[in-house]
Amino acid sequence: MGSNKKYGGYKAYQYLTPGVDYRTFNLREPIRKDWAYLVPLSKTEEERVEEIFEKNIVIDLHEHPTKMPEQVSESRALSREGRDFLAYEALSKSGLDAVFDNLMNGSCNITSKHGWKWSDTIHDLGQRLCDIGHQDFVIHCKSVDDIRTAYETGKLAWVAVLESVSSIENEVDRLDILYGLGIRSMGLNYSESNMLGTGLGEIRDGGLTDFGYDCVIRMNKLGVLIDVSHLSDLTALETIESSKKPIIVSHAGARALNPIARMFPDEVIQALAEKGGVMGIEAAPGFTATKDDPIPSIETYMNHLEYCVDLVGIDSVGCGPDTLYGDHVGLYRMEDEEFKLGGLGHYSRPGRVGDGLVVSTLPDYVKGMENPTECLQNITRWMVKNGYTDSEIAKVIGKNALRLLEKVW
Repeated sequence: MGSNKKYGGYKAYQYLTPGVDYRTFNLREPIRKDWAYLVPLSKTEEERVEEIFEKNIVIDLHEHPTKMPEQVSESRALSREGRDFLAYEALSKSGLDAVFDNLMNGSCNITSKHGWKWSDTIHDLGQRLCDIGHQDFVIHCKSVDDIRTAYETGKLAWVAVLESVSSIENEVDRLDILYGLGIRSMGLNYSESNMLGTGLGEIRDGGLTDFGYDCVIRMNKLGVLIDVSHLSDLTALETIESSKKPIIVSHAGARALNPIARMFPDEVIQALAEKGGVMGIEAAPGFTATKDDPIPSIETYMNHLEYCVDLVGIDSVGCGPDTLYGDHVGLYRMEDEEFKLGGLGHYSRPGRVGDGLVVSTLPDYVKGMENPTECLQNITRWMVKNGYTDSEIAKVIGKNALRLLEKVW
């Protein structure tokens, strides 16, 4: 359906009374005009982009498509309320047919400073499903058929995702519960080690645990897409090897271009592709910059995408920008300041790797890849401008992801 989405004007939680049924916050306008950017095209190129969106299913493999507070300092307070506001109108203008919403369980701090608690995870998901249940634009996506339906009817398939399954603790059956509640993609951990394996920020790489192996097998049986984006290199490789179905890196880039732990080495990207997986390219501030260009933008993003295409072929690459509707860099700066102020029980351990993000080097926003509305549009526009065929573009913006989901779900 391209840009012809059938959005009826619903706003998040509009069935409730603000200030009575829930605490109100001044939420930021989803797209800030002075930060908005579209890759410039000729009239003929514009028409071609529109046709590509009309004829192809467009899938964003990793986002947080909710509105953030105008004042970044209120982010924690909003999180403690356990009610995130999906940006329906902004998403209706994105050209997306499916969006993988990674919820906010790592920052869902209703009962904990550190997130990833079972009760908070269920609360977060339940609130979002309740809101979605009161509108008719977004479809809670549980199958590939739901994505096709969204494309054919002008709606949006919303895929519920957990970036980490830390909240299952040592209970493998909780994976079944999450699947039953509609979660269709899960990461094994979020940079810090848990019962399943080593995270990318740890000082030593212990790989996949026996419990992690059990979870991989259970996810295969359930039909859950396994995401290794925040795992250590060894844990990612062992997960790829252990899984009977192809898996995904929903959001990362090439360490060859940006030598930080958050990016993956060629070995992992190649192993992923060899097993039929898809490498989703990340756009969150700072990560998919390059050593030659430390300022992240649509250009550095496409450097990572093209590197991966050259490495493993265009059939194995997709898009997982990992953006939100708010001040993403401001959020990083706030978290960095919280760490400096202490009170979270974190210490700077000698030799610890970390994810490699250096907050002081970040620009105010990522030009061309700042929010879920502009990301896939700019990727498509850039590829049109730089000589890619319609068939090649279709693979990167959705066809590769769809093929993967058909094998897993």
